[in-house]
Amino acid sequence: MDLMNKILLENIKSSISDVVPKKKIGIAFSGGVDSALVSKICSDMGFDVVLLTIGFSESHDILFSKEVNECLKYSHHILEIDNETFPTITSNIRKVIATDNLSWNENCIAFYYVSKLAKNLNLDTVITGNGIDELFCGYNGYREAFSGGETRINEVMTSKLDNELKMMKAVNVVTSEFNVKILQPLLSVQFIEYAKTIPISEKIHSSDDLLRKHIIRKLASDVGVPEISCTKRKKALQYGSKIHKFLLKTR
Repeated sequence: MDLMNKILLENIKSSISDVVPKKKIGIAFSGGVDSALVSKICSDMGFDVVLLTIGFSESHDILFSKEVNECLKYSHHILEIDNETFPTITSNIRKVIATDNLSWNENCIAFYYVSKLAKNLNLDTVITGNGIDELFCGYNGYREAFSGGETRINEVMTSKLDNELKMMKAVNVVTSEFNVKILQPLLSVQFIEYAKTIPISEKIHSSDDLLRKHIIRKLASDVGVPEISCTKRKKALQYGSKIHKFLLKTR
């Protein structure tokens, strides 16, 4: 592992230690590189890790998370979303967070089910990898911004971080129904400040860069995350779980 990745790993560990109060934790898990990396690091740090996956039957996230965990072999629980009750639950969540922002609604719905699964397992703390896409150019929007140089990329990063921090507050309002706290160690002030010092060239290479998050993928490989996860292209939670598809049907 090179020096830059060693420093990145230590900063991730430090952020987790600072934010996560308990040794037994749920981790919102899709099988993608972000959630797999957080899961592996938490496990290596001595946390009792329980992977939590939600989605409609046969959704990408359910199938892929199972495949990835065949290598990790952690405790893994899956909640399949019920078609019948989904419209009522989504309607109630929309009233609670009082916004028409589709992405906010989709994420709040997803974490509602994650926290419900956590509650069923007597877990009250769930860790997420939120912040990695924002800080390491995980979104397609960074490809579109690339031609504008670092100034434009940093403007996009500031906007996306602001949105994510506000959205996760709304998520925690929703999950408080189950007395479950959703924690995002990689959205801490300290980690954000550190991550912004990493050169953009370690995150995205060009406007045609379909993978992105290169330093994160390399670190994941270095610490033993399965290669199928390290090289997997991003698939947002609302799409991988099919929540986006089913929510549009109910609107």
